[in-house]
Amino acid sequence: MVHPSGPVDPVQLGAYFALVEVTSLLRHAIEQQLQAAGDLSFVQFQVLSRLDRHSATGSHRMTDLADAIVHSRSGLTYQAGLLEKRGLVTRAPTAGDERGITVTITDAGRALLAQVMPGHVEVVSNLLFEPLARDSAEALAALLEPVRDHMRSAPPRSAQSRRRRSARPGGA
Repeated sequence: MVHPSGPVDPVQLGAYFALVEVTSLLRHAIEQQLQAAGDLSFVQFQVLSRLDRHSATGSHRMTDLADAIVHSRSGLTYQAGLLEKRGLVTRAPTAGDERGITVTITDAGRALLAQVMPGHVEVVSNLLFEPLARDSAEALAALLEPVRDHMRSAPPRSAQSRRRRSARPGGA
């Protein structure tokens, strides 16, 4: 068992557990809303919103998309397949990359995203931002952005090469 090198900081521990609980409660409420409003999973919503809002073309390489939403490549392939069956995305070989696949949101995907977005915004607003004053929301963003950037500075697990992952003890 690994023990911390020094005493546990109760403030940091409290902040950590509060963040984990807030994240879990918010995600649960969002998942319920997405399921009810559009028969979407949280990951499917992330895929559609990332394609719609973070890409001028509505397209991403699957590997880049997996890294962006921090989801396994195989899991994203499965979710993209479900979205493709519903006509919400298309998948095609990436130009100039014989092994790459590009996923693109369709008009039906954009329409479904527009359908679920008002409820999504309402859940996030009511649960996360309603109890906070505007300056507190700004402070929260200012606190979380450098943490996110620090965590993003190391590639997510989905970005690591399979060979390097399998060379680690336990192979995972």
